Order: sequence, then structure tokens, then C-alpha cells
Amino acid sequence: MPNTAYVGTALPPTAPYRVGREKIREFALAIGEGASVCRDVEAARAAGHPDVVAPPTFAVTFTMPAIEAFLRDPDFGWDYSRMVHGDQSITLRRPIHGGDDLVTTVHVEDLRTRGGSHMLTLRCEVADTAGEPVATTRLLLVTAAEETS
Repeated sequence: MPNTAYVGTALPPTAPYRVGREKIREFALAIGEGASVCRDVEAARAAGHPDVVAPPTFAVTFTMPAIEAFLRDPDFGWDYSRMVHGDQSITLRRPIHGGDDLVTTVHVEDLRTRGGSHMLTLRCEVADTAGEPVATTRLLLVTAAEETS
């Protein structure tokens, strides 16, 4: 059984993650995003951005490592081996750009057990190093409540 004492808590903020232009370009290519603002600095600047623009789902590249570290913490007690992804949403306050330094704080919002499954809701608050909000992600993860034979 996962440790319910974590519900309502926030994990310590991550170290700043520097968003690289090439990471944005690679991610955009991998997901089939063809917008020139995701690949070309001059196109991004012409559109009013300081640098290339990351697709909205890019946030997963730096939030998931923080989430995974938490889920693998033995004190939490999550069965990572049988986990499935239930739902996810991303709300941007502003676009993520090349050169941004972003900090993620994972919040444990909810943990419930229904129908033989544990359902965990996590929220990630992403901010720049000045503390200005950039994005909020929500994630629902599901794992079996007990081993079946």
C-alpha cells in the first residue's frame, strides 16, 4: 500500500533545468511538430519569442524524472513495475523557450484505492528561477492494489 502520509505534501523543488535549443528541436522532430518557431531562432523571434518555442508536451522531459524518483522511493511504496498512465494535462502560463531555467515542484494531490487499483494524482508546478509560473501539469497514475496469482 502506498504511503498516504504524502497526500497534500509538496516535494522539494528540483534543481533548475536549462532548456536547450537542440532538446526542443529534437523533441519537436520526435513528435512531428513542424512549426518553424520550434526549430528556427529567427522565426521564433519574428513571432515575438526570445528563442525557439517548445511544444506544450515538452514539459514531460524534465518533470517526469522528478516524478519517477518519487515513485521509486521505497518510503512511498508505489508499485512502479505495474503502473499505467491514466490521464495527463498541461496548462501553460507562457511558452517554454530555449534558454529557460525551470524548477519543478511535485505535489501529491490525491491517492485513492478503487476496484483493486491505487490511483495517484500528482501536480507539477513549473516556474522560472525568478519564481514566475510557467506551467502546471497534472498526472493520474494507476497501479494494482495487490499482487494477483
